[in-house]
Amino acid sequence: MASLNRPEFRLAAEQGDASGQFNLGVMYANGDGVPQSNMKAYVWWSVSAAQGHEKAKGNRDIVAAELTPDDFSKAQAVAASLGARHAVPLRVGPPA
Repeated sequence: MASLNRPEFRLAAEQGDASGQFNLGVMYANGDGVPQSNMKAYVWWSVSAAQGHEKAKGNRDIVAAELTPDDFSKAQAVAASLGARHAVPLRVGPPA
């Protein structure tokens, strides 16, 4: 599989693009060009999901089950902060 490590994904994610956020989440989940981090994958998928990205919703909920309660709380706080920066309302609480 080709590497997803492309600077345009990070730039797009940081500019509020849901697909860029989804792809950055994939990079973190797989450790593709970045250190593997389920917490960071959860964060980016949460922000993307809040914008209606369906695959991000599913991935977020799957990876949430792999986080400790403490890591889950931290990831939610970071996602809420990023969502606020992009004016994206995020749901708070465990996955449905």
